[in-house]
Amino acid sequence: FAFHISLIPGASPAPSRLAVSQEVYSGSSMQVWSDYLSVHLHPKSLYVIRQYMHDGECGCLEAFGQGESLLQDPSCIEEVEDRLHFYVEECDYLQGFQVLCDLHNGFSGVGAKVTELLYDEYPGKGILTWGLTPVMSNVGDCQKNFCRLLNTALGIVHLSRHSSLFCPLSLSGSLGIKPQPPVMFPYINYDASMNYHSSAILAAVLDTLTAPYRLCSSQGSMMHLAETLNFSGRKVVAAWASVPFPALHSYSLPDTLCAYQQDVPWKLLSSCREQKVSCCFAQSVVLRGICKESHISNCPGKQPPSPLHACESTEQILQHYLHTVFPGAFSTSHVLEQPCSTLPPYPQFFSPLLTRQGFLLDKLPSYSSAAVESIPVLAALQSSPILHTLLSSLYKDLQKLNTRRGASFFSAGVEHGDFQEALEELRTLSQCYETGFEADESENEADSD
Repeated sequence: FAFHISLIPGASPAPSRLAVSQEVYSGSSMQVWSDYLSVHLHPKSLYVIRQYMHDGECGCLEAFGQGESLLQDPSCIEEVEDRLHFYVEECDYLQGFQVLCDLHNGFSGVGAKVTELLYDEYPGKGILTWGLTPVMSNVGDCQKNFCRLLNTALGIVHLSRHSSLFCPLSLSGSLGIKPQPPVMFPYINYDASMNYHSSAILAAVLDTLTAPYRLCSSQGSMMHLAETLNFSGRKVVAAWASVPFPALHSYSLPDTLCAYQQDVPWKLLSSCREQKVSCCFAQSVVLRGICKESHISNCPGKQPPSPLHACESTEQILQHYLHTVFPGAFSTSHVLEQPCSTLPPYPQFFSPLLTRQGFLLDKLPSYSSAAVESIPVLAALQSSPILHTLLSSLYKDLQKLNTRRGASFFSAGVEHGDFQEALEELRTLSQCYETGFEADESENEADSD
């Protein structure tokens, strides 16, 4: 059972549903998240924060302390708990909670308090938290960039503290001071400045990553997924995805995977520069949109061209492939026949090389191809050494900051002592992912600087 409770800033009334649909399908830029919505939400699933306005000139929820103080207001807590209990009481089997939270603004503080509330109220239940950041942030505005860094660091520390598992999820190339280009996909031509485009990609990835514990046929739960990845204090995981998975039309799954024997064809979606070293401690991998019969490519009686071709099912093929590419890592894998739907209002930003079902063609078609209705997706959650780079880089960036410049940030409710404690907790968290390769990587990074 899953339910959705949104704590949202106030906004001007949304346009009519018809007007929204026409603008979204054409790819026009929208103003607020509700403009993209094509489903009706139950009134009990929304709690509007009236004190702050969305993208207003003043009254923005921009500091961690502001978000924390909201959830310390007894009336606010009562309203949130009332909405939680409304759904929990209707639930026969509660696995846990998914929390999607902005990291770069004051909602990091809101999310921190919400996860703490869930942790205290529902002990033993899974809490999977996704920390989201925009592709384009105000890197040129020193004050806003300062607040962004502090919000992000405090958000990561507090959210991971009370969550079963925490994953930073973004198409942004970096969380730190130094900006990096956004993640690009070979068969998607998206506009990184449009939330409509970037959120569509992340939604496809999130829908794929969470499938193992949302399906009726699933053997594992949300808590089981967390326990397979968060051992040894590693509460933070990285997300990887291939959108779409580059499967050639009429090719078998072994044929496709054999073309990527050394490197999996996916991109890192956790705001960190990718490393050459390909290893992880544990991972949960989901491949969707691949037919169960797609592994059959060799004729009966003939020697299979590779060990992958000798496997008896798509699940065995993927598991064998993961053990080959990530030897020694604990890997769980799931293969789902159902693809990711890309029907309207999903943006049509795909390469003309894709068929209607999202498979690759050998060459550009001579005719205008039809809209892509679905795509295969490969996605993974990894407990990986790459997280040492992500967390330690953020820690080093914060050490360079002159916190005296953040008088307004700290006046919003965060004590300097608490911030320093969080900074040390961030450093300790990064050390959980050390393997020995990081020293060489840091030397190469210093040389490149």
